[in-house]
Amino acid sequence: MAKVRSFSEGTQSVKAHPTEVDCCYQIVTTDDGSKLLHLTTFGSDERQSKPKSSQSIQIDEAGALELMQVIRAAFNFE
Repeated sequence: MAKVRSFSEGTQSVKAHPTEVDCCYQIVTTDDGSKLLHLTTFGSDERQSKPKSSQSIQIDEAGALELMQVIRAAFNFE
């Protein structure tokens, strides 16, 4: 659970995940007035216990712009 500092293409051998989760977002304002996008995922439906925060990340404005470029390239958005 941390603020993302950079995005780079990975080289791990990965496959599509077999389960789905829900993701909530919030806007966090820092002490200096800048904004962060806070994303939290919750355990899958198969989780034994009640729904609980599983992972969270925060992205600043520069990171959001970079992530939008990655998404555009991945899905051929103009």
